[in-house]
Amino acid sequence: MTLPRTLVFILTAFGLIAADKVKPRPRDNVKVTPATEKIIQGALKYMASKQKADGSWGSSREEARHPVAITGYALIAFQAAGNLPGEGPYGKHVTKGMNYLLKQIGPGGIYGKYASGQYMYGHGVATIALGELYGQTKSPIIRTKLEKTIKLIIASQNSQGGWRYRPVVRDADISVTVLQVVALRAAKNAGIDVPQRTIDNAVKYVRACNHASSGGFSYQPGSSPGYARTAAAIYSLQVCGHYEDPLVAKGSKYLFANHRNSQEWYVYGNFYAAPAQYMIGGKTWEQWYRVVGSSILKSARRTGDTVHWESQGRGGVGAIFTTSVFTTILSMPYHYLPLYQR
Repeated sequence: MTLPRTLVFILTAFGLIAADKVKPRPRDNVKVTPATEKIIQGALKYMASKQKADGSWGSSREEARHPVAITGYALIAFQAAGNLPGEGPYGKHVTKGMNYLLKQIGPGGIYGKYASGQYMYGHGVATIALGELYGQTKSPIIRTKLEKTIKLIIASQNSQGGWRYRPVVRDADISVTVLQVVALRAAKNAGIDVPQRTIDNAVKYVRACNHASSGGFSYQPGSSPGYARTAAAIYSLQVCGHYEDPLVAKGSKYLFANHRNSQEWYVYGNFYAAPAQYMIGGKTWEQWYRVVGSSILKSARRTGDTVHWESQGRGGVGAIFTTSVFTTILSMPYHYLPLYQR
């Protein structure tokens, strides 16, 4: 797919990418087949049936502990399939989910009452979802709340350029950092101010996590590389505008070499691996969608006209999370999410 002129304008106007460095995403022949379309629609119907009265999602015990994060993942999936607030077959569900997230944001940009435990994971995912929604609706209500969540991310970046579990300037790891970087990119695409130094420092941290001998990336600088860590890292570099970075190509090869659906972080890792390979495009994306898409379709569980996926490994969390991630991946050839474009 050729890079849209409007997206080039957005990226260059806000300083994310230099105009002379923007290259079109290599074309591919990936299409959503009728059979896959049926699976996607069944999954959306399943998720719609599981939405709670307050607009949130979360079915399993683990998901119920993190409603903000799970609602964010669900909203990304609905958007990936073309649903926006009041638009599409599930527009009302998107509206309810969006309103739930907006109601959770306090004056300081915190979702909910406390920023305890692994808070920044949920903060990042929810802010990504709202950033994409604002970008496509330009709702002033979303913008007011979104700006607060973005300011919190900017303020909690540590001296190395990364982020950790709590919204404080302390320590960092690649899994938390990627979500903040993607949230910043979604907001910046939509016109929210993000300092370039915040992006630049994040890139420095991601590079520091590279494991040169393998081509992969580690959880923190100096530790061992892994599948999900590598996917998170090269996706981070790309959303920061470094599409042609040699580390991205090496990381992509690492993902192909280490892909197996039995690994404990398979679902979580592919939430990053899929858009990373998609942004590379061309034959790389064609091969990745064929391999991963086939694996996803084989594990789908059908009940009547609904489809869902059960939790898989430590990164599975629950059926809503897994179904949201897999639905998003299968829907990527629709090209609906601006965030996944170069």
